[in-house]
Amino acid sequence: MLTKEKIVSLLSEIPDPEIPVISIIELGVIRQVEVLNETSISLKITPTYSGCPAMKQIEDDVRKKLSENGFTNIEIKTIFSPPWTTDWITSEAKEKLRKYGIAPPEHTTEDKSWLTGKEKVIACPQCKSIHTKLISQFGSTACKSLYQCQDCLEPFDYFKCI
Repeated sequence: MLTKEKIVSLLSEIPDPEIPVISIIELGVIRQVEVLNETSISLKITPTYSGCPAMKQIEDDVRKKLSENGFTNIEIKTIFSPPWTTDWITSEAKEKLRKYGIAPPEHTTEDKSWLTGKEKVIACPQCKSIHTKLISQFGSTACKSLYQCQDCLEPFDYFKCI
């Protein structure tokens, strides 16, 4: 019998196009899965950013994976409310990001340090040092900032909290 859990399992095999070490399920962009019948499925997805260039690739990858598994009627609806948040990234995915060399979001979206002007303390994913410096608000993608460790001197991306 086909279940929502089986579909989620299939979708968890699809890597994020920009960060292939985590799946689209771990990233939290798949918001709703509904099995309509043995060949039909309805999904709701939320982009990490409203202009995220990876969303078309994610949609194509989802369609391909589901088509390969017998689905002929696949409805994918992009939703913007509620807006995606880094709170939706699983703990396991955050650890995978760290091991991959990307500093995961350190706080939840409840962190309002930017209001006080305090700089974020972001640990280097390579050496774990907290002596890091923001180089640019924009890293390799819009959802990341570029930092440099002041101890090991390695540059690294930080997945912004939103």
